[in-house]
Amino acid sequence: MKLNLWSLTTTAALLLCAGPAFPQAAATAQNVPGLPYKAVPNFFETPPGDYLGESQGVATNSKGDIFVFFRGNTGSRLWEFDKTGKFIREIGKGYYGFLFAHMVRVDPQDNIWTVDEGTNVITKFSPDGSKVLMVLGHRPSVMDGLVATRHGPNPPDEKYTFCRPTDVAWDQQGDILVADGYCNNRVVKYDRDGRFLAEAGGAAAGKELGEFNLPHALQVDHEGNVYVADRGNNRYVVLDNDLKPKTAYTNVGTGWTDCISQGRHQYLFASNSNPNGNGPGTWQRTGQIYKMELDGTVLGKFGYAGKLAPGFQVVHAIDCRNPDQLIVGEIESWRVQKFVLQPK
Repeated sequence: MKLNLWSLTTTAALLLCAGPAFPQAAATAQNVPGLPYKAVPNFFETPPGDYLGESQGVATNSKGDIFVFFRGNTGSRLWEFDKTGKFIREIGKGYYGFLFAHMVRVDPQDNIWTVDEGTNVITKFSPDGSKVLMVLGHRPSVMDGLVATRHGPNPPDEKYTFCRPTDVAWDQQGDILVADGYCNNRVVKYDRDGRFLAEAGGAAAGKELGEFNLPHALQVDHEGNVYVADRGNNRYVVLDNDLKPKTAYTNVGTGWTDCISQGRHQYLFASNSNPNGNGPGTWQRTGQIYKMELDGTVLGKFGYAGKLAPGFQVVHAIDCRNPDQLIVGEIESWRVQKFVLQPK
């Protein structure tokens, strides 16, 4: 009997698409002022005859180049654009660690990190994308046959094996933080060489502070605090650098993704998205991006639910290196948009 690897990987991707469904929570923050962010129309120039798919991850490097990690016609694809939106190149074409994209991030040394929930692998690429510098996680062997998406109780967590990971970040010491999201419900910390240090949460989903129900994204501030988008619990959870819980922000809706800006004064941006599963009556209370102080104070919001740009469906990734210029990636609308803060 011959195995058709394309059929196997395609079927695996379809199984992964059927992720857990969670109700979308309305934000409860009151009297939030609007922020004058405006979309830059037609900013990105894609290659002729080629198109973006589900735009899972966006990130910028220190030069302003923009990386978009998306689910395309051949699986995960990683494109690089310059700061004017002009296409530069595709990175990792045909790479074994690519199957079902989830996030891309750029570390302080401009290394490019991809999180692929289909292969259960996190990859560190060199700044020019030409070399693989580190691999975390393990892709299931094709000899094991088709591996279905896990549901229900999981085997005990393993320190170096992920189950549909969702995000990666770093602290000031270079330690690596991983959100092992869809079926392990945990945050894992490694040193800069990839050696296990600690974890919070576990295989079973939970609602208590320090437990998670699909940690969908994470970021780290200059003090080492970890901000986790705890999607299934409709909140953003703050951990200290030892992964001990500190507090949670529950007033800006469902925790789809977060971003912390650079510079001396850091801001937290959070997405309260509008998935297709939401009925029309939810469109007035979802679709916003919130700007916050790190202590949870809500400073303002912008955006609205909409299938046509500049509206939002599911904002799956935000780059806010410069808090006055946001790059926003969406999955259900298959697009990336740039927004610039306008003077009042």
